[in-house]
Amino acid sequence: MRLLSGNIFNKICTSARNVSPKVLKYVLDLCVELAREGREGRKIGTLFTVGDEEQVLKYSRCLILDPLLGHPDNLKKIDNAGMRETVKELAQLDGAFIVSEQGVILSAARYLEAPSEKVKLPLGLGARHVAAAAISLNTNAVAVVVSSSSVILVFENGEIIAEIFIELRGFGRESIYIQHAKIKEFRDDHLTVVTKEAK
Repeated sequence: MRLLSGNIFNKICTSARNVSPKVLKYVLDLCVELAREGREGRKIGTLFTVGDEEQVLKYSRCLILDPLLGHPDNLKKIDNAGMRETVKELAQLDGAFIVSEQGVILSAARYLEAPSEKVKLPLGLGARHVAAAAISLNTNAVAVVVSSSSVILVFENGEIIAEIFIELRGFGRESIYIQHAKIKEFRDDHLTVVTKEAK
């Protein structure tokens, strides 16, 4: 399956992270589709964790019977077109998707319950963002949140490391949430990506 986003995610999906750059790119690409299209005419928000799946599963529990349980891994790969459509349907449910280092979506509709007392986020972000920051702080996973306002935030080590804005050509955005850090901005015809510069 061809990625829609080209090379614009290269600064986010690097080998310096603890997760597969290829798998993270597929997740970000799917997040862009969700942010653009929503589902059934309405905007939706959702959360993905990528990598360190054993620890993430320890810090989470099912909100409902897991709709992915029992299905073979080869059908649950993030680059499988049928699975991507399934994820778009399941994203309407509360809870997170857990994506393995190999790109298998192991579980859906999970409640993340990693300790959050050390999480410090800007005002205006909700429980989904706190859960993403906390899981990325307490594990080696990267967390990605699609907000109902169509902004995508990427978390690592408890901090926002990137923002992705879906936009029409010619309209730019600066960082809204990355604080106390130098940032870099990358644009193509349809996206603006703001990343936190490495120290």
